[in-house]
Amino acid sequence: MTRQVPIESLRNIGIIAHIDAGKTTVTERILFYTGRTYKIGDVDAGTAVMDWMAQERERGITITAASTTTSWRDQVINIVDTPGHVDFTVEVERSLRVLDGGVVVFDAVAGVQSQSETVWRQADRYHIPRICFVNKMDRVGADFWRTLGMIKERLSARPVAIQIPIGAEDAHQGAIDLVEMKAITFSADRETPPKVEPIPDAYLTEARTRREQLIEAIAEVDDQMLISYVEHHDVSPSELKKGLRRAVVSNLVNPVLCGAALKNKGIHPLLDAIIDYLPSPAEVPPVKGIHPKTGGLIERRPRDEEPFAALAFKVVADPYVGRLVYFRVYSGCAKQGAAVLNSARDKKERLGRILRMHANRREDIDDVKAGDIAATVGLKNTFTGDTLCALDEPVILEAIKFPDPVISVAIEPKTKDDQDRMAETLVRLGEEDPTFRTRYDSETGQTIISGMGQLHLEIIVDRMLREFNVEANVGRPEVAYKETIVQPARAEGRFVRQTGGRGQFAVVQLEVEPQPRGAGFKFEGKIIGGAIPREFVPAVEQGVREALETGVLSNYPVIDVKVTLVDGQHHPVDSSEMAFRMAGSLGVQVGLKRGKPILLEPFMKVEVATPDEFFGDVLGDITSRRGHVVNVDQSGHLRVISTLIPLAETFGYATDLRSLSQGRATYTMEFDHYEEVPVSVAEHVIGRVRGVVRR
Repeated sequence: MTRQVPIESLRNIGIIAHIDAGKTTVTERILFYTGRTYKIGDVDAGTAVMDWMAQERERGITITAASTTTSWRDQVINIVDTPGHVDFTVEVERSLRVLDGGVVVFDAVAGVQSQSETVWRQADRYHIPRICFVNKMDRVGADFWRTLGMIKERLSARPVAIQIPIGAEDAHQGAIDLVEMKAITFSADRETPPKVEPIPDAYLTEARTRREQLIEAIAEVDDQMLISYVEHHDVSPSELKKGLRRAVVSNLVNPVLCGAALKNKGIHPLLDAIIDYLPSPAEVPPVKGIHPKTGGLIERRPRDEEPFAALAFKVVADPYVGRLVYFRVYSGCAKQGAAVLNSARDKKERLGRILRMHANRREDIDDVKAGDIAATVGLKNTFTGDTLCALDEPVILEAIKFPDPVISVAIEPKTKDDQDRMAETLVRLGEEDPTFRTRYDSETGQTIISGMGQLHLEIIVDRMLREFNVEANVGRPEVAYKETIVQPARAEGRFVRQTGGRGQFAVVQLEVEPQPRGAGFKFEGKIIGGAIPREFVPAVEQGVREALETGVLSNYPVIDVKVTLVDGQHHPVDSSEMAFRMAGSLGVQVGLKRGKPILLEPFMKVEVATPDEFFGDVLGDITSRRGHVVNVDQSGHLRVISTLIPLAETFGYATDLRSLSQGRATYTMEFDHYEEVPVSVAEHVIGRVRGVVRR
């Protein structure tokens, strides 16, 4: 099926939220009411269409971003349902990179939770217009206006209520539409469409006041609405809709709706809001890229007649069709079988079958056009973040940035058969997930896998067994420590070898200095007067980079340092790239030792929600784990503790928290920053690592 609708009638949206806010439930209802499915999937029962992986159905959480296409009011909607668990934040990151709008789901009882803040910040980074849906209005403790206040305070957003809830908790029936000034009520029978009626007298005064506040909020950011507001004109529903759309597309306000997805309430108005307020690909600014040869800036407008440009944002090893690459088309068209250029790797590729995905089901389509999201088979050399473009009009679009892993485990195959298959399996899983890394430790003879958290690595090992039939033993988790220095130092790297024939000669003078935390590695060449020929400078940098992969304290990678090449010596015959690479490597190792090396450990941002009666025990446990309490909030009968805890102290935390609170406390955890390890702990870590190496 080829897209028959114009680009203006297309919406590419993501459903994003904190874990358990109800993203997948909202998506399942959207699919049902748009006629995409004929039976509502249930997350708890393990029948959700969008949670198609066995691990998702067993755990009741979303692990991989699933995409689907549906339609509403003759408009086509591409939907991506993203995970809420922080271990799978890569899925949110790559989805937001290619989407034009978002629906952020909030729990009406819990309000803005820690992962809500993370996904909101990710959406801010990509300038994505959003509408908010306050879910679970039927639950005890649901409070629409409190959640709205939290969105404003915690997220520094501009939420505007376009609905007032009719009742809350057991009495929740529907909402008052402040744009149309109508009451929308929902029946217990999911097949019965919502009833649109005049506003009940009990809500009329509040509705008028809230509508006035809505117009005022839009007038603050929209000139046309400001004129109507200042001159006291009656604002018609269509005028208000247009003003609200302009403000949302410009990312100046966030309309807020409410409902209870599990009870099928609020989905129809949400679908209308997606169509009415979120942008089509045609309303999004042109995508910018660079020319692979000249480095010049190139713009691609979202039009079919422009040269083809698309971004590959996901690679999946599909057991039925093979290697599946998801991509978003920013400009131009491409047909099945078309030859395209992977400009990031300078390789020609041929598009095989082009597929429109519905979770893990596929529909063949003939071609893709500007604004489309699709998948294809047959791309052998294309990976996440690569650009696909027309052969004669090359462009490289901005790639997707991914965080580094924070936790590692050793893994070994159970049998000889498993050993042969394990390496290939790990490569395929690494292609799918850029936050999953594999390396072989030659000193211990172990294969080390690294990821974003314990659950992340558990899922990887589970998938190895189920999808690839590889059984493996897993060691205890290891923290991804890093090393850095605290004072500047100068060092010489000398690599001189004289043998019978041609020798090796390279001398470099290096300055190493600490960088602010998170600044990464910088290299600068400041050679004056040709002490080292210019062609050898990249070899010095390569040697420095290789040396920084294993530090001088305990073989952990070195971060946040600047290395400057200030002087050196060369020989007209004996100098070579290899000699300067070795000299750079030796010199930086000496510099690191002189720069007072220290060990850094990852700190996790942990948010614990505990009933009042367990507050003291939970707080005491956090302190015993070297945790710093940042904030304590009261949320109904719960205390919410925001704290920073070293990752090394969090292993087994789920079990301990359960036993401390009789299973009633919950927590979320995400990586926050690296910080210096206390001396006593550092000595233990360094001693343990050196002990392993000696064995």
